[in-house]
Amino acid sequence: MHSTAFSRTRSGRNEHQLAIDSLTHSLNPISHGMSAPEEPFILQLPNVWHLASDVRAQLRADTTGALPSALDVAEIFHPTAAVCGTPTKKAGVLLRELEGMDRGPYAGPVGWVDSRGDGEFGIALRGGILEDEKLMRLYAGRGIVPGSVPEDELAESWAKMRPMRQALGAE
Repeated sequence: MHSTAFSRTRSGRNEHQLAIDSLTHSLNPISHGMSAPEEPFILQLPNVWHLASDVRAQLRADTTGALPSALDVAEIFHPTAAVCGTPTKKAGVLLRELEGMDRGPYAGPVGWVDSRGDGEFGIALRGGILEDEKLMRLYAGRGIVPGSVPEDELAESWAKMRPMRQALGAE
């Protein structure tokens, strides 16, 4: 089972590239030796497939010789185009106006940080908030880009929510 993202390969790759460009642009001032592959790979999970790219970089020390912590790095790159659009600041303002809701924990960094400041983060692109004992509001984002087809976007959103609905017994 996978999402419909791969029936819209050109749009999906464009959306993915915008997210990678946002990330590399944000990390460029604090890193060197950055590498980002030309083509994404397909990350196959039990219930969904994703386009993915491994971006690697060496962090650059500041004027005191200290490297940024994982939290510093997360603050610099969050939000990426993957959750906010591009250009990020303008898109963020527009999204707040158009969505008319508080995103809560949706699209926030999730991960870990140890006592040395090392860590690893991902982006919470799907999730839910328990509103009462019988009601959970589910969130699954969409990357709307030029050429997006509304019906395909809706179908992909439902596909992305399928694992959460299954886990809740709501299928």
